[in-house]
Parts: sequence; structure tokens; C-alpha cells
Amino acid sequence: MTDPARREVPTHAELAGHHPPGSSWGVFATDPERGTANFAGADEVRDGAAAVTRGAVFGLDHALDAFDPPMARARSAPRHEILSAHPEARDDVLHGFYLQATSQVDGLRHRRASGYGFYDGVPDEAIVAGGPALGVQRWAEKPIVGRGLLVDVEGLLAEEDTPLDHRAGPALDADVLDRAVARQGERVRPGDIVMVHTGWARWFLDAGHGLRDEVRAARRATGFRQSHDLPRWIWDHRVAVFATDTFAVEVLPVDPTSPFADSAPEDDGMMHQELIAKLGVPLGELWNLDALVADSRAGGGWTSLTVVKPLHLVGGVGSPPNATAIR
Repeated sequence: MTDPARREVPTHAELAGHHPPGSSWGVFATDPERGTANFAGADEVRDGAAAVTRGAVFGLDHALDAFDPPMARARSAPRHEILSAHPEARDDVLHGFYLQATSQVDGLRHRRASGYGFYDGVPDEAIVAGGPALGVQRWAEKPIVGRGLLVDVEGLLAEEDTPLDHRAGPALDADVLDRAVARQGERVRPGDIVMVHTGWARWFLDAGHGLRDEVRAARRATGFRQSHDLPRWIWDHRVAVFATDTFAVEVLPVDPTSPFADSAPEDDGMMHQELIAKLGVPLGELWNLDALVADSRAGGGWTSLTVVKPLHLVGGVGSPPNATAIR
């Protein structure tokens, strides 16, 4: 059988005629609950393996309690308790463990398409704790593995003399991806795990308490502008996972010109419904790309064998990605 990443799929423009419009529902007939992770098949794993030349390994997760408090005000950092049944034993437990409070991958039950339902028409009653439908365990049972492509947007914009002012929470247009990839002498291949470095997470973690409180209270963060351009870019490049080091992938507050104001009113026009509920894209947020980009800038190349293996939580909405890049 031909790998999904290698066979023909509709273009994003052609998806406009799908139900719901702009969705990939029905495209992945064999394993629909993996969404665009289907684009990373066996051939893409071999492509990724070809990037390994030095045996250098990079963890892409921040600590579970790195963002304390998290940007999302409804979440909190976990509290770690060590237990001891007797002097020679130790166990531990996490209290208040929000699986999307730090580096994360959003599962396909994280968003519902307003007026239509969950990805690929999975019924609402199937989205329950312990129920497997659209759970992150789909990517734990069979991890997402392929060629990771690091896209250094921060480096590009600094070189163009338009450095990012993260305090202001600038909006990025999708064409910055093509410029950054071209600057690096790379191209996006079908099935790539695309990792976008903006420097936002490091800036936030290094900021003082007062500055962190300011942007957190305003729910203000650097990210991609809400438009049809980013979903089109991700889909037409057949990206398996789209991850960034930003809080929500997309800019917050939502751009007032968002074309999704009517189709995603519950989200104030965010793209999450377009990307997750309609296209089936695993979205990575708050990834730790610091060491990886430092290695790339030092001449280590921009690609890697990348593995994404969320927690094996049946019915999980999201999870730390447990992501690893190998070069």
C-alpha cells in the first residue's frame, strides 16, 4: 500500500468542497484518528534516519513545571510529592498535573469544529475520559517519527533587521516560513515534522515576574496571524506535525481581521478549530528548541530524525510530546 504521504491527496483549495468546508474528513481512510500524522509513513521514517550522522541527541520538552504559573490561567504547574512506604523505598505522585501546561502536543479531541463536531465526524458522546476516540494514545501506540525540519524564524527576522519584540506579541505571516526555509537552504518534504523557532518560550522563561505577569494577564503572545494561509501551508506541504516554541502557535489576542470570527465564535476566531478539528493537525506548543537551534546555527544542519511519543493516556486531550531530535 502506498504511504499516505506519497499518494495524491486533495489540495487545500480542493478541501473547500469537503464537509465541513476546509476539512480533511474522509481523506485518511485507513487510520483517520492519526490525522496528518499519517503523512509520516515508513518512507518518511527512512528519510529522517538519513539525517542522523553524529549521534547527537536533543530533548525538545521543557520541564513539567517550567511555566509556573502557565500562560493559560486555568492551568497550574504540577506539585511533585515523593512518597516512602519504608526507608528503602521511594515512589512519587504529581498533584494538579495539567498535561498542556508546558511543552505539549494538542490531540485531535482538543477542539471541536463549531457546528460540525470533532475531527472526522467522531460523535460527541465518544469524547469521554477513558474512551479511545481521538485520544493522544493514537500517537503513543504508534509514535510519530520522521524528518524533523527546524525553521529558524527568529534568526531570519534578526537578519532582516526586523527582530521580534515578544513583549508586544507580534503576528507572523505564513510567508515567513518560506523565507526562513530558503535562507537555510532547505525545503519542506511531505511528512516533515516542522518545528518553528521564534525565541518566545526562552524569552518568557527568562523574563522577570512582572513582565511575565503582564503578558499573561493580557493573554498576549507571539504567534501566526489568523488567516487561511497557515492551514494552506501546512496542508499543501503535507506536514505531519506543526510545532512551535510559542504559547498557542497562533498570535494572541486574535487578530481583529481573523477570517474565522464566524466559523469559530467560541474561540474568538482562533485557527485551532481549522487546524485541529478540520485538518487533523497535531499542534506542538511551547517546545524547547533552544539547544537544537544553537546546534543548527553552529553548523549542525537543520534536519534530524524526530520522534514524538505522547503519554499513553487513553482518551487524552493533550500531552507533553516527549519529543526527541537525533542528528
